[in-house]
Amino acid sequence: MMKRLFLVVTVFLLIGGLVQAETIRLLMESVPDTRYIQELLPQFKAETGIDVDMEVISYIDMHSKLVPQLVSPKGSYDAIVVDFYWVGEFTKAGWLMSLDDLVKRDNFDTGVYVPKLIELVGRVDNTLYMLPFYNYSMAIIYRKDMIEDPKEQAAFKAKYGMDLKIPQTWDDYWKQVEFFSRDTNNDGKTDMFGTVIQGQRGDCISMQWSNYLYAQGGQYNDSNWNPTLNSAAGVAALTAYREALQKFSPPGSESYCFDEGFNVLAQGKAFSLQTFNIMFAGFEDPESSKVVGKVAITPNPGGGLNGAWGWAIPKSSPNKEAAWKFLKWVESYEIAKKRALLGGAPTQTKIFVDPEVVAARSYYPILGKILAGAQQFPVFTYTTQLVEEMGRELNLAATGEKDVKEALDAAAEAFRKLLIKDGKLSK
Repeated sequence: MMKRLFLVVTVFLLIGGLVQAETIRLLMESVPDTRYIQELLPQFKAETGIDVDMEVISYIDMHSKLVPQLVSPKGSYDAIVVDFYWVGEFTKAGWLMSLDDLVKRDNFDTGVYVPKLIELVGRVDNTLYMLPFYNYSMAIIYRKDMIEDPKEQAAFKAKYGMDLKIPQTWDDYWKQVEFFSRDTNNDGKTDMFGTVIQGQRGDCISMQWSNYLYAQGGQYNDSNWNPTLNSAAGVAALTAYREALQKFSPPGSESYCFDEGFNVLAQGKAFSLQTFNIMFAGFEDPESSKVVGKVAITPNPGGGLNGAWGWAIPKSSPNKEAAWKFLKWVESYEIAKKRALLGGAPTQTKIFVDPEVVAARSYYPILGKILAGAQQFPVFTYTTQLVEEMGRELNLAATGEKDVKEALDAAAEAFRKLLIKDGKLSK
């Protein structure tokens, strides 16, 4: 009888253990790289026995959902992803756990990452808080078939006295934007556009205009955090941006964001688009694009905006050790490479030139060059507020509702006030 009772209790405990298998919860943005990880999760469960409950939501809802959990002594999420916009805010508030001890204990190699990404979404004030997850640096996506067309090459040479080629300088690109803006129906209306402006206030215009600023040799601030976006370079950049909106981009572009920009080029109605490198794969997908095989990607002159997300473990995480196991697994070379093969945006240097990855996606070495030359956006406690205030001023200038210099001066003053509030500048 006792043996039977012991057997029943043992089976009950085993079943209970199976039912109560260890689970970690993640909050993720709804982007392709998240989907690729979801496809690979059965491998993590097989290797560790840990289940992953992944909550996937849109970007617009992430910040408001995260903050209450980060403030709480015990939150609901074991691991999270952090946009570079939020790095200054989250680290200054003390919401993220340092990963330094875990990295040292387990001999995890952070040297595999592109240095600019460790700087952007990795280490803050000599403390490692994040592992770079995926990058979204910006570049120029253009119609290579139009550049390679002998008739277009001859016409371009006749008009400008220079060869039509992959743009290397801002002058190259700007002449191409002008040249390919045309009326193909002969009805007096431009219907092929040289570029697509994404002028919606806030994030959309702030991110895209940054590429114009960098191309003119401008920066947002100097090494002492003094705002410089209203310099002569800034004025030249915003003047060109306004001209592009008014002459070389579709009507209504002042309210476009990244999806609208993608759709115009994907439908074959534009020569080029300055956007995130992660958008490129979509142009090679017949379900979303009419220009499959006709586009290529190249660095923005002067460097494009650098953008990235990082993995982090909140201090409020209920299960930090299991979360760390997941981070080590998802950022192992094997899994990072599988994500790249699926079309992900790598953060580890060697993946951009891995022979198997390049064989599957020949443009990845170019993505590596784009990332190597990318420029950093100001990262501080109030980056999100800067984007909103600056985006409003940029939009007003681009649409002609405000003088360019006046708008940039207002944006620079808003930037300065936020830096003073953050303690980076004195009054």
